Amino acid sequence: MATSDAVLQVLSGAGPRSFSSDLCFNNLDLAFRSKHIKYVKKRASRHMKMLECSSVQQNCIGKHWFKRSGDGDLSVNATIKRLQLLRCKCQKAERVSGVTTEGGNGTWFVDSAKTLNLNGAVNTPGVLELGDTQQLMREKEVLTSNGSANKEEESLATNGAVGTGRDASRKVSVDPTEEEAWELLRDSVVHYCGSPIGTIAANDPTSSSVLNYDQVFIRDFIPSGIAFLLKGEYDIVRNFLLHTLQLQSWEKTMDCHSPGQGLMPASFKVRTFPLDGDDSATEEVLDPDFGEAAIGRVAPVDSGLWWIILLRAYGKCSGDLSVQERIDVQTGIKMILRLCLADGFDMFPTLLVTDGSCMIDRRMGIHGHPLEIQALFYSALLCAKEMLAPEDGSADLLRALNNRLVALSFHIREYYWIDLRKLNEIYRYKTEEYSYDAVNKFNIYPDQVSPWLVEWMPNQGGYLIGNLQPAHMDFRFFSLGNIWSVVSGLATRDQSNAILDLIEAKWSDLVADMPLKICYPALEGQEWQIITGSDPKNTPWSYHNAGSWPTLLWQLTVACIKMNRPEIAARAVDIAEKRISRDKWPEYYDTKKARFIGKQARLFQTWSIAGYLVAKLLLADPSAARMLVTDEDPELVNAFSCMISSNPRRKRGQKNSKKPFIV
Repeated sequence: MATSDAVLQVLSGAGPRSFSSDLCFNNLDLAFRSKHIKYVKKRASRHMKMLECSSVQQNCIGKHWFKRSGDGDLSVNATIKRLQLLRCKCQKAERVSGVTTEGGNGTWFVDSAKTLNLNGAVNTPGVLELGDTQQLMREKEVLTSNGSANKEEESLATNGAVGTGRDASRKVSVDPTEEEAWELLRDSVVHYCGSPIGTIAANDPTSSSVLNYDQVFIRDFIPSGIAFLLKGEYDIVRNFLLHTLQLQSWEKTMDCHSPGQGLMPASFKVRTFPLDGDDSATEEVLDPDFGEAAIGRVAPVDSGLWWIILLRAYGKCSGDLSVQERIDVQTGIKMILRLCLADGFDMFPTLLVTDGSCMIDRRMGIHGHPLEIQALFYSALLCAKEMLAPEDGSADLLRALNNRLVALSFHIREYYWIDLRKLNEIYRYKTEEYSYDAVNKFNIYPDQVSPWLVEWMPNQGGYLIGNLQPAHMDFRFFSLGNIWSVVSGLATRDQSNAILDLIEAKWSDLVADMPLKICYPALEGQEWQIITGSDPKNTPWSYHNAGSWPTLLWQLTVACIKMNRPEIAARAVDIAEKRISRDKWPEYYDTKKARFIGKQARLFQTWSIAGYLVAKLLLADPSAARMLVTDEDPELVNAFSCMISSNPRRKRGQKNSKKPFIV
């Protein structure tokens, strides 16, 4: 079986080392993998799981993560106990050898050349098999000698198909802000057994309290991973995907209660310990946090959704579909889907979550059905549908997935959308309607329409509200939820354009001196006291309470490119470039116009750096955004049309319908 063979190749260290095409974009360099040699010292007395460092794949493979069944196929051991730490015995850094681009700087990539003209055209690539270390070094020396004299005027020939670790020779000078950003991003890389596995949340030398900013966060790594993919540096993303997948099956317990099996960690940390009796060797341990140590003890609902989205992006950009076809990866996708699609008491197709379960990870009144989670949920469902292998065991899951996609898109488009016309309709709602044909289905009281919204809503444009529950509509504008609804296709094309129209119309409120407001407006006064619990970090116009977050630049750019309106994103990037480097890459900005660096903002925040880089790279090559964009499946569009024409709101009766959701 092809999938089994692929897994066996990975386990034996004989997997493919090059790929023949790039499905993401055309400006990619040769990809080389450094050969790290690691010395593993066996100790039979250890009672915890050990991992062996693979010198070819740069991946620590769990010794009993796979087991062979009688017919030769591989099955997944999905029960790794929490106390059985993933360990990898490695020599200290000075004894690990590998190929680097700059002598002794600890990077894991090797430059190669590409032919690039000013219009961005690249010569048709072929395939180059990876050689040994000496061959790589010889090629490096050739590239260095060829590119040193006239980097701004010459193009170098290439034989390869897929990307490099760094920029090869450049036709034009690189912006110093971009140069600094790349240096900072690479400085944030975390290694596990000598291989890159992620980036820490922040590398702020001015902060006296580290907290958990020295950990690798799933959601924070997404822009970093996209930046590395766009540069052709695939290994770090591949390692991240596979290692976080192993952490998924750990036993997770808090106060004697365990959440669902498919839950992904919020973050993890690589901890290093010296081996007993051998000062020259160390062992590295991956220590995940599923929310047990997080402030507020909230499980990260969005982690698994982002993981699926990044997995699809990796396959599309690298051309390496073997990762998503692995048995353990397919199982991981299914575990996330089953956790999200599980039956419950909710009457709606939206995902019910607690407060603080996404990017806004503190109490901000988003419990229930927040838009951000629904947009990521919809996007992850589409990505999973595309990647799931067609087999008998997946038929029921795919059927439930398709049903949920149709119901979720109808629900969000119909009930979350608001513009001036819809606002006037809500203003005239009748209440206490007991009827299957009620207009005011959620019993929304017209007095909920705040005076600020009446004045703020432009004549042209609209947006998806932040939350919807019985007798409650959260009219705040949440940037990530709206932007990702555009990217994922959860919003219709007309709605997507209207969202961008609103961002343009309310530029001074949502962008101002630094893009982009995480939400608008801020909770103030008694409302702030009640909803946030008087949170001193979420004071009005700060942090999650309408603070401005530069990392949102990359999501905005993807949305604008999809709708063929990149000038909006370019304008936002120009504003950010004026001060973000000078301000030392803060986590967020405060005040209505984002004039101050956040009062508790970390400097050199990794996803602020990566978000800027991704925005710049995508604006330079808009076709690369295809790895993140999802379009509606024609079958779903047809089902959605039939759903509306048949008026599902009037359907009742025995449970024999294929549509299990009331919308």
